[in-house]
Amino acid sequence: MDNTKRYERLLDRYRNGDLDRRNFLGLIGAAGLAYGVQTPFAKFAQAQDVKQVRFDGWGGVVSEAFRKHAFDPYTAETGITVVDGTFAGGDEYLAQVRSSQEGEYNIAHLSGVFDYARYVNFGLTVELNLDNIPNMALVMDALTNAFRRVTPDYLSAVPYDYGTTGLAYNRKYISDEEMKEKGASILIDAAYKGKIGGWSDWRTRVWYGALQTGQDPNNIQDMEAVWDAIRSHRDLALKYWSSGAELMSLLAEEEIYVTEGWSGRIAALQQQGHDIGYYDAPGSFAWQECLHVLKGSPVEACEELLNFMLAPETSIAVAEGQNYPPALDGTKVDLGSKIPTLPAYDPTGTLESLTFANPTYWNGNEAEWSETFSRVQRGY
Repeated sequence: MDNTKRYERLLDRYRNGDLDRRNFLGLIGAAGLAYGVQTPFAKFAQAQDVKQVRFDGWGGVVSEAFRKHAFDPYTAETGITVVDGTFAGGDEYLAQVRSSQEGEYNIAHLSGVFDYARYVNFGLTVELNLDNIPNMALVMDALTNAFRRVTPDYLSAVPYDYGTTGLAYNRKYISDEEMKEKGASILIDAAYKGKIGGWSDWRTRVWYGALQTGQDPNNIQDMEAVWDAIRSHRDLALKYWSSGAELMSLLAEEEIYVTEGWSGRIAALQQQGHDIGYYDAPGSFAWQECLHVLKGSPVEACEELLNFMLAPETSIAVAEGQNYPPALDGTKVDLGSKIPTLPAYDPTGTLESLTFANPTYWNGNEAEWSETFSRVQRGY
């Protein structure tokens, strides 16, 4: 029996209550199919003081950097097992967590305060004892405060990193000056028809549609104008990319000249020697990611893991591996030489130059906007 089938049988027994959850270790893997397929296995510990934390990657963002610099050394140092499963992103991931038995999943890697707000509304939270997470004192207040606006009296998550979805462009065809002059409107410039890309995500498309029509993404007044801009982009774009890997391929191979892109992915292209520019136009989409402890989890073990993840030596190593700035405040911690060069990095620790989504506004419009975008994407 191969490892995948063996793992599935053990997982069925686990979900049916036939196995002691304290001793169950699940799929160990990192982002992408390579890790998801090559390393699934189940492993058992002796019936003693075993602690286990499960960490499920949102859309595969639990990367090799997390494994190499965080999970593996943490397991070796403490004996607490970190179990990492990779699922589909967005609503599929949320459905997987919501339908799970209480305690089956322990820590979720969430993208954005709006996801945190959803998990709070669904009652999937715990109250963390921040005294057990002393490294929280090193995290930027600007990030922590965003989560406290959702849960003023407690936190169920810790911010981990941040980035932007800005404008990426091939300097062979588009100059820095042209990019700064046109900003978000370059994505609906007919001169680049067939050489434009974009992410097939309704939030990103609506956000950029707002910028292209001169509107505040957190307070859109003319939604029809936004949909018209999204249609213009749809008709001019070569394709919507569906993953960071595809985004990098399209730019590196010059299939497209310009797109919005994730800051860390563009940094990786630049480090590989590609002359790809990156510009955060005014109002560009900024986001932060967090590690959210789910209801029913072994909270103290999770707090120990979160504190380890926020330790400078861990957080900096992961940030350097992923090319996204850590949540740590650069005015309090020496972040080394690489992190200050990353796109989106804010040396002030205030993040005042970045624009984040208002979770109440965006979650309140999600049902309508996501449905409309689906129809527009199909040619409506």
